[in-house]
Amino acid sequence: MNLPAWLIRPAPWGARCLALLAGLAAALAHPPFGVLPGLLGYALLMWLLDTIEGARPLRSAFLRGWLAGLAYFAVSTWWIAEAFLVDAANQGWMAPFAVAAMAGGMALFWGLASLLYRLIRPAGVRRLLVFAGAFAVLEWTRGHILTGFPWNLPGETWKAGSPVSQAAAVVGAYGLTWITLAIAAAPAVWRDGHKGRIVVGAAVAGLVALYGGGMMLRSAPVVGGPSTAVRIVQADIKQEAKWDAGRFSQIVQAYVSLTAKPYAGAPADIVVWPEGALPAAIDDYLAPGTWVRRDIAAVLRPGQLLLIGGYRYEGPPDRPVYYNSLVALRRQGDDLAVVGVYDKHRLVPFGEYLPAEAFLTKIGFKSMAHLGDGFATGPRPAPLRIAPDLLVQPLICYESLFPRLAEPVPGVRAIVNVSNDAWFGVTSGPLQHLNLASYRAIETGTPIIRATPTGVSALIDARGRVVGSSLGLGQSGVVDGVLPDVAAPTLFARLGHWPFGVLILLSILAAIPLPVGQGLEKWPN
Repeated sequence: MNLPAWLIRPAPWGARCLALLAGLAAALAHPPFGVLPGLLGYALLMWLLDTIEGARPLRSAFLRGWLAGLAYFAVSTWWIAEAFLVDAANQGWMAPFAVAAMAGGMALFWGLASLLYRLIRPAGVRRLLVFAGAFAVLEWTRGHILTGFPWNLPGETWKAGSPVSQAAAVVGAYGLTWITLAIAAAPAVWRDGHKGRIVVGAAVAGLVALYGGGMMLRSAPVVGGPSTAVRIVQADIKQEAKWDAGRFSQIVQAYVSLTAKPYAGAPADIVVWPEGALPAAIDDYLAPGTWVRRDIAAVLRPGQLLLIGGYRYEGPPDRPVYYNSLVALRRQGDDLAVVGVYDKHRLVPFGEYLPAEAFLTKIGFKSMAHLGDGFATGPRPAPLRIAPDLLVQPLICYESLFPRLAEPVPGVRAIVNVSNDAWFGVTSGPLQHLNLASYRAIETGTPIIRATPTGVSALIDARGRVVGSSLGLGQSGVVDGVLPDVAAPTLFARLGHWPFGVLILLSILAAIPLPVGQGLEKWPN
């Protein structure tokens, strides 16, 4: 079959447009869009890198990869503009620049991955493994450089709880990224004769095996434990309302009244309020004798636990140190007792701390952008024992994006993920965040209690599936349920990123030139 010349060797501008299309398609494959055929965007990108002509192939490879990444991350992160519109008078002007900087900056990793692939690209079908390895390594780098931002890893394209997503219990999200890239890009080697068709067939078989294996993993038995009732409170308080000091008492009463709602079954052992539930320092509104402390204590039942996210401070009044924290309280008598405190470890750059703060302050960026003092970094995540028989692992907002940020600890009954997704309004951002956070349940075999101010709040089981009802964007109410059981320790929980390392080793071996005469087809010139 003779293909048109433009399809064999696209013109430079046509190739750039196709690169943008490849990134757009791959982004739309992610929830909440779920257009899974968009995964073929990776095959399109690999084909574009293979068909480069001209005197500067590495520069062209970088540009095509960067353009694909630009479209991918523009679709994946456009919702960050909403955070700047909360204080539109001071920060609204930064919204388009922030989206452009985020998409363009994250796209650099795709540009470097494309350059690396083109630099190594061996002859024959082995280049598929090199493509998967190059992109997977750069995605791992994206998740670790500075504090990292592993948003929408290719391996997290699959809806959490679906059969394919269960592979994260074995290889983690980074390992599933390698597998997803290798399967999705396989059509790019179709024209490599008989071997190319075998590889495409193997990719299809691999996808079928992932579905079948995932179905088996989802049905595997879980480890029973004591019954723990949970109530998640979502008051649907918009972020801009928290800037109005006159509404503080209304916000408190919204959470208090929802917490006091009658139970259809057994009362909750744990009540969870989200990150930033009350717009004031925890030290101030929970100080002895305050009306807020009194009202919260009055609405809790004797012995009932309340987990609440917010900020607190330590140190002298003239130089306080602030932490983004989760505080565990128990009603004792007519008062509250603090039974545990977790301080956020992984902070959001430019949101919760300012990289190179001294320099950026000196040049006036901090004051121009109306950025206040940031939070201090807490210790590495470790579980909290909030009751004699109840050990939980807190992860605050952004921390839920990171595979194995919290090391697995035997006996942990739940991951408690409080998040202030109110910053991002009614956009795709909070829906994507739910999907990404749910992968931590799959990887660890541990259920998640997830609380946000404006959605999505839910109980998530050890396979990454939402259990019972949830509270979506813009909804106010409570989620009542029983904490799902923990699964048996997953392979990823036991081995960590070692399976991902083995997959990268395969890519490295595929990149090593073979002796002449091995019968490998070469890509046609």
